[in-house]
Amino acid sequence: MELCPSIKNILLLDSEGKRIAVKYYSDDWPTNSAKEAFEKAVFTKTQKTNARTEAEITMFENYIVVYKFVQDLHFFVTGGENENEIILATVLHGFFDAVGLLLRGTVDKKEVLENLDLILLCLDEIVDGGIILETDANVIAGKVASHSMDAGAPLSEQTITQALATAREHLTRSLLK
Repeated sequence: MELCPSIKNILLLDSEGKRIAVKYYSDDWPTNSAKEAFEKAVFTKTQKTNARTEAEITMFENYIVVYKFVQDLHFFVTGGENENEIILATVLHGFFDAVGLLLRGTVDKKEVLENLDLILLCLDEIVDGGIILETDANVIAGKVASHSMDAGAPLSEQTITQALATAREHLTRSLLK
């Protein structure tokens, strides 16, 4: 057993089991077709469950899969068979809640596709190389918002975090001149 908990993959699929945003952190699925086969199989196994109110946990092909559904989206976090389910569930909730914050509560396929860059940044902020970096949805959403912020936007249209980042950037520029 490894000392540090690790994630095998994070999947965001639509209501038909098709990819929206996926990240694999392990070589357990060496080819794209193997990855797609895993996604289809895990979707088929979980689609008839009621994971809309809270996350569910299942064992699938020697992996622990934690998942949650909302609207027409299916969120999955996969770990090895010896991983702690609570840690996997915490990663899932961090991802799910951060997406909700970034999309201002409108979590559906259309909104996710329109903001796919934010979702992919969100995945990058949560896990890197299988190692969990952050699970607090507010921190994740804040980092993603600061990365994706349009520096030229008027201050009135920016969040507090974005406005502070813009002010810090302007102060740094003025000090370096």
